[in-house]
Amino acid sequence: MHKKCDVLIIGAGVVGLATGIALLQSRPSLKVIIAEKESSIAKHASGRNSGVIHAGFYYSPDSLKAKFCRDGNFELRKLAKKYEIPVKDVGKVVVSRNADEDMRLETLFQRGIANGVELEIHPEEKLKDYEPLAITYKRFMWSPNTGISDSKAVVQAMLDEFTLLGGSIEFDSKFKPIERQGEIVDAENEFRFKHLVNAAGAQADRISRSVGVGTEYAMLPFMGVYRSTSEKSLPLRRLVYPVPHPINPFLGVHFTLTMDGKTKIGPTAIPILGREQYSLATGWSASDIAQAFKGIKSLITGGSHDFGAILRSEWPKVIEKLLIKESTKLVPSAGLVGDWQRKPPGIRAQLVHLPSGKLEQDFIVTSQANATHILNAVSPGWTSSIPFGSYIARIVMGHENSQPE
Repeated sequence: MHKKCDVLIIGAGVVGLATGIALLQSRPSLKVIIAEKESSIAKHASGRNSGVIHAGFYYSPDSLKAKFCRDGNFELRKLAKKYEIPVKDVGKVVVSRNADEDMRLETLFQRGIANGVELEIHPEEKLKDYEPLAITYKRFMWSPNTGISDSKAVVQAMLDEFTLLGGSIEFDSKFKPIERQGEIVDAENEFRFKHLVNAAGAQADRISRSVGVGTEYAMLPFMGVYRSTSEKSLPLRRLVYPVPHPINPFLGVHFTLTMDGKTKIGPTAIPILGREQYSLATGWSASDIAQAFKGIKSLITGGSHDFGAILRSEWPKVIEKLLIKESTKLVPSAGLVGDWQRKPPGIRAQLVHLPSGKLEQDFIVTSQANATHILNAVSPGWTSSIPFGSYIARIVMGHENSQPE
């Protein structure tokens, strides 16, 4: 039997769920189905992220990330309160390690102010009042609105909200789109829909390319490896981050706190070949490898990034001793901890723009025919998800084929 709907969403991650919620809130009469390839939610990025509710100061003011992150912080907290999910307002200090980073700290501060984020810069001697275990070069930045929560609990709350509004979800669904007479349809003819939203996360570019969209990009996954210890072993009060790299879209090795009483260091940003390759033996395919090599070749030949520098910087951190050594530049007493434990890795599904060799640093949304594709929905995708989903819903509602019969 065909499963008919007005809008079919591929992927039950936070962005797909948030889009479904926004659609049903704006028009309760819509029939919305989410097709999820896994047997349950939060198997990938939405359930493997740091759980940090970002404030929104990292991103260029003209970016979609800046547009959605600050408001997403507020909306995520509101959802958590509704579903009685704990949120800890721990705040974040961003510290510098040298004169160059101190100058970039000022740039970061000004960017955050332009984004409407509440921030403060203080001299080094005040750091002990915020995070006594951290060190900085001359100054540090304080972000009071950075918090933490339970990412999997938030995804479950979104699923509950979506189904409460009348949405339905189909697990173990292997959706394959094709283009037929100018419209995107289901190759298996299982689903019939008026508009498709491709929110498939790490698989979104594969779906879009199958219908000729996003062919200028390749997927190069980066694995984040973490270590954790108990808060008793390293009793940080705040999240501690370095000033991020000026070009590469990674935040560097940092310290986060978790809702289950852990202090965590990481991540690395290791380029790998499989977009779901959480271990060496699984989670990759021949097409994944081909895409990754395309991306690597573009990075090497393009002028936007130094791929060799990325490898030299990131691969050594796979070794726990070297990861800890890097972290001591922020919190020296981390080197005294002897009970670091491996945490489940996460994967950043990073798009590379093939013509320029540039790692894309913003969300990418593109529409063609009766489909909207959400590409490169990486960090802060979790924090940004609710207003981001509302943005996608407005695009869908503006499409004539999204109107119910």
